[in-house]
Amino acid sequence: MRTAIIDLGTNTFNLIVADVDENCHFTIKHRDKIPVKLGMNGINKGIIMPDAMERGLVALQEHLVTAKSFNPEKISAYGTSALRTAYNSEEFINQVKCELGLDIEIITGEMEAEYTYYGIKNAVQLDSEYVLMLDIGGGSNEFIIANESEIVWKKSYMLGMSRVLERFQPSDPILPQEILAMEKYFDEHLTELYEKCKKFEVETLIGSSGSFDSFATMITYEYYATRVLENITSFRIPLNQFYHLHSQFISTTSEERKKMRGLELMRVEMIHLASIFVNHLLQKLPIENLIQSDYSLKEGLILQSCIRK
Repeated sequence: MRTAIIDLGTNTFNLIVADVDENCHFTIKHRDKIPVKLGMNGINKGIIMPDAMERGLVALQEHLVTAKSFNPEKISAYGTSALRTAYNSEEFINQVKCELGLDIEIITGEMEAEYTYYGIKNAVQLDSEYVLMLDIGGGSNEFIIANESEIVWKKSYMLGMSRVLERFQPSDPILPQEILAMEKYFDEHLTELYEKCKKFEVETLIGSSGSFDSFATMITYEYYATRVLENITSFRIPLNQFYHLHSQFISTTSEERKKMRGLELMRVEMIHLASIFVNHLLQKLPIENLIQSDYSLKEGLILQSCIRK
């Protein structure tokens, strides 16, 4: 069966088209993403602004045209943090249904975490060791502690980078005291995470897609060759190389980051915030291995749509 999934993220609308067999193995035929900034100027107020709705409609129309060109049997759309928390999300959902004929299902943070696990599980070779998985979003960040056979803990935190950006409105380049304020804010919310990681003796952090794709790509540009990322679904990021990249992020302006090799323009505004978040986790937890996963929520949604048939 050929299926298309549209993931309506807070910053980016992602499209994936895949062929899924009777054993729920999938082959990706097409990927695409469009920056939308659905949460811009409203994410912390619980509102989707009119201009953001318009950008969302335009992006969905473009994704639908692309998806239909592959003749899928089904096109499904899923809303995440921005739509979960906006009091006017029904207005956007109804407009999409009326103008585009597309139904949007809003998934909970718990569901988002679980689907992310299934995506990562198909990209990274897991074993009996419990690992910490992380999906950094614009509106929320999902954490999962799991191994190859089970999830033992999962939680969605409203600590997405759009929320952080609008809350702190950092200088450009960001100042040391602003970083400290962010880290204090993270700690105020992540006590349970730290306790669970200690309980399950977590030593590996796996980051899915998004910012972690940028980390991996930029590191290969600097230290290896971009071809090392070809035909693989995960990449081990040496910690010393991440720390070096992190130091570049927090010492540069947005204009300087635009010139950094391997960094997509859509990520320039918030990549340093994601790096601060990951760096802080690495300082708080006894992490020895950092791994990037190509697969995330949307691949997990493909698998779950097959399983639920």
